[in-house]
Amino acid sequence: MNRYLLLIPIVFGVAGPGAAEEITYNKHVARILWDNCATCHRPGEVGPFSLLTYEDAAKRADFIHEITASRRMPPWKPEPGFGEFHDARRLTDDQIELIRQWTEAGAPEGDAADLPPQPEFAQGWQLGEPDLVLEMPEEFSIPADARDIYRCFVIPINNDTFKSVAAVEFRPGNRKVVHHAIFYLDDSGQARQKDEADEGLGYTSFGGPGFLPSGSLGGWAPGTTPVRLPDGLAKYMKPKSDLALQIHYHPSGKPETDRSLLGVYFAKEPVERYVTGIPLINLRLNIPPGESRHRVTASQTLPVDIMAVGIFPHMHLLGREMKVTAVLPDGTVEPMIWVKDWDFNWQDQYRYREVRRLPKGTRLELEAFYDNTADNPVNPNDPPKEVRWGEQTTDEMCLCTVQVYTEKPGDVRELVKMPAARLGTALGGALPEADFKDLTLLKKLWQFSRRKLR
Repeated sequence: MNRYLLLIPIVFGVAGPGAAEEITYNKHVARILWDNCATCHRPGEVGPFSLLTYEDAAKRADFIHEITASRRMPPWKPEPGFGEFHDARRLTDDQIELIRQWTEAGAPEGDAADLPPQPEFAQGWQLGEPDLVLEMPEEFSIPADARDIYRCFVIPINNDTFKSVAAVEFRPGNRKVVHHAIFYLDDSGQARQKDEADEGLGYTSFGGPGFLPSGSLGGWAPGTTPVRLPDGLAKYMKPKSDLALQIHYHPSGKPETDRSLLGVYFAKEPVERYVTGIPLINLRLNIPPGESRHRVTASQTLPVDIMAVGIFPHMHLLGREMKVTAVLPDGTVEPMIWVKDWDFNWQDQYRYREVRRLPKGTRLELEAFYDNTADNPVNPNDPPKEVRWGEQTTDEMCLCTVQVYTEKPGDVRELVKMPAARLGTALGGALPEADFKDLTLLKKLWQFSRRKLR
């Protein structure tokens, strides 16, 4: 008789010893949402609703399950296994499964004793007080029902001498509408000219800044944590530069204003190497209408050993996919980045978790695909038409900058001889203009930096 009683829990699905644990908000889900979602989804941030409490999450349980299972959220585009990056906003398969089980169980709250302490989010400058604060000259108005706005704001830096930048920290003035930002440098006055020619504060700028920048200080997207470059590394800021602060605004449904600012941290340790960039670029774009998977390639072969710090892929609205690999001299293929579901609104500048050494003779290869059909919901042309390289919304780009430095100062000379070197050095971090002619000045700058910090 007893042996039949033992079968009852199995036949009727009654929980017995070793049964699966109930998945609850307090014990399992809260920490996942706080660690991966609340950076944006909390009061005052860009997320359209908060996810700090059980009530916040439970009423959206089905929606949270759907957008995490499809990996639309958190917004992290690089594929796993194709480069390890700082601040990766990507849920594990196990975390997605926990959310699914919680949702299908009716989103139970669970025992209050299981709820961990709610996180405290950093206030003020996360890297400490900056050496220089660059702020928009006045507030910019964002209409309630406008389309997304891409605007460049020109901020004079007023630096009479060169500067070595170790880190920057962006503080959105209004997190409800600031979607992302990129920090270009200009020592040519072109940004000021564009500002003067455009009514109102700043000037409209989709894609790039509308000119060849003299440098770049990086970018920001929700969830980005400011990180200092390793000791001895810095980005170069030319004298008498302007910051061209490009901001993507996403209207909130009511009138808003923004006055964002950027904190700049100069190198405190002797600078031994300046970060520059290697561009993978195809300027001969010709994307015919009706092509749903138009393939474009680009490559560069390294003339010297390099150390890769980060990578910045860039396309416009027709872009669908971009993959970059490094083919070493012995034939070994190393993944650099792969974005399979490109979205212009979620582009980012990615910093490798560990610096990656690539030897001389390595071939960097880029492969990208574009959708120029009416089925592409963000195609700017209706009906589709032939699209070439350009700065406008209706144009397209194929560009990826690998941010690098060389272990031997003299090797920089070989990098600046590569095709599109000026664009690469500008987007990667910049080098003195003299580097294109003679590295004597760069060596003097490094020596000067050491003397100043002794």
